[in-house]
Amino acid sequence: MKKSIELTPKVETLFGTRDENLHVLEDGLNINIDLRSNSIELEGAPVDVARAEQVFADYEYLQRSGHVFNNGDLNSLLRVLIGDPKATLRGLAEAGKQRSFGRRTVQPKSVNQRRYLDAIESHDMVFGIGPAGTGKTYLAVAMAVSALLSKRVSRIILARPAVEAGERLGFLPGTLQEKIDPYLRPLYDALYDMLEPEKVDRYLEKNVIEIAPIAFMRGRTLNDSFVILDEAQNTTSEQMKMFVTRLGFNSKAVITGDITQIDLPNARRSGLVEAMDILKNVEGLGFCYFDDGDVVRHHLVQRIVRAYEQHKEKVAEQLLLLETKSMEGNSPTPPSLRAPSPQLETEQ
Repeated sequence: MKKSIELTPKVETLFGTRDENLHVLEDGLNINIDLRSNSIELEGAPVDVARAEQVFADYEYLQRSGHVFNNGDLNSLLRVLIGDPKATLRGLAEAGKQRSFGRRTVQPKSVNQRRYLDAIESHDMVFGIGPAGTGKTYLAVAMAVSALLSKRVSRIILARPAVEAGERLGFLPGTLQEKIDPYLRPLYDALYDMLEPEKVDRYLEKNVIEIAPIAFMRGRTLNDSFVILDEAQNTTSEQMKMFVTRLGFNSKAVITGDITQIDLPNARRSGLVEAMDILKNVEGLGFCYFDDGDVVRHHLVQRIVRAYEQHKEKVAEQLLLLETKSMEGNSPTPPSLRAPSPQLETEQ
């Protein structure tokens, strides 16, 4: 099927740098887009051509209504649209405008990010699990700020386990707050990006926003709160059980983590990994999983995450092959590929 669309003023801003947005539509919808002097020619299956035509119509409407796309938002929305046959460009853009994220407009940049935001809205407890750079923490803080500003909750509580990433920082000087601040810096960064610095400082001073290590959660009941546990892969089983049982009335909890970056000492089992197994069938909980396709940092980060995953799979295959040969020929596995054994805790 062929369809001709008349060129409208400023429609070229939809094309993107080097027509990258048109390439996204062509690859995702399996159509051909041919730019003429006064028209755009679409060719493909009727359903796919109709969806592409709807994209151009929605873009024209959004332009007339004053909608502005920033920082690659349009490219991201088109990718979300392609991944979800029910989505429309107008619907995605207006859904982003409906949420108030303080001074920042946040658009989901992948299908999984959109599902994550929807899950947070519809569930009282959500687990966001995936690699670095997929927006797990940032989007959770955005939803918390939205809930606070719209008075759906009266405070935000942000928690993190105080575990170093492969380093030992020793005894840090200063007050208790100064000691724990280095561990909680990513949460501060997200807050200052969403709200005016003066407002963040005022909220922190009045405990409207509270940031603390997870160890300080024991014994508390968190009512009328939006609670976020970041870096949950570094919680122990006991800490995770303690945290998920803190939820009080009119509260939401979001637990984020990356199970490929566990920094717990002595190979202790991650509380997040255990919770994924124990709580997977509990009614009312939401689990959202991200992959390297959801990475929204520098494009190199996406490639790096994918390279590590491929290396992990390659090593696992080599181990399996060598173990099979070892069983057949009774030959030992080379030390370089042997799985590390858990270190025993020594008495202090």
